[in-house]
Amino acid sequence: MERVKLLGSCIDLCGFEDAIAFIKGKKGQVVTINPEMIDFAGKHEHFAQIIQEAELVIPDGIGVQLGLWIMGYKTRRIPGIEFARKLVSDLAGLPVAMVGAKQEIVEKAAENLKNEVQGLNLVYVHDGYFEDDSTIIGEIVSENPSLVLVALGSPKQEEFIYKLKKELPEAIMIGVGGSFDVWSGMVERAPVIFQKLWLEWLYRTIKEPKRFKRIFPALPLFVLKVLKEKWS
Repeated sequence: MERVKLLGSCIDLCGFEDAIAFIKGKKGQVVTINPEMIDFAGKHEHFAQIIQEAELVIPDGIGVQLGLWIMGYKTRRIPGIEFARKLVSDLAGLPVAMVGAKQEIVEKAAENLKNEVQGLNLVYVHDGYFEDDSTIIGEIVSENPSLVLVALGSPKQEEFIYKLKKELPEAIMIGVGGSFDVWSGMVERAPVIFQKLWLEWLYRTIKEPKRFKRIFPALPLFVLKVLKEKWS
């Protein structure tokens, strides 16, 4: 497992299956990093530390893949939603916890996963609308899950996992962003053709125009920063 840095943030270079095998043996925190998170880490030391100390950091966003390619690392992105879903299937039978999103969404996502994954052992399901992390962490620890899926959005989900893993070091924990929305059926993922052409971001922007302000000029500026780092 080769760990490199892109604009100051750590990223592990590995294929999908190798990353799955690694974290199943290592345990700990998985960060699915994208350009926005790298930018945030550059401005917030504590968040940069969380990424640094994560057991596995996979390149989720297409912008990160482009950035790595510019720096000479010919690796492919690992979509966080697919990575988390693979872990759910592989660890079926072991206790799993889900935290985040609205109550109706996380409950529907849990129901759908139970229907799809034979033997899925969901021991804890909670929405993301809480103020006291310590209470939720205590409840999760009492259930002793082997896999914890956290959908609170970044950076909150990474910060939550960072606290939780100190109390539950033998679990795999991953921030899954909007995955519960997709698994619940409330949000449609981009068609496969868009995924294969690396245009999933474009499809999501078309479906959710408010995302445009997040992507532009953020993505072009990110690429320019990487080019500047390479040339310097």
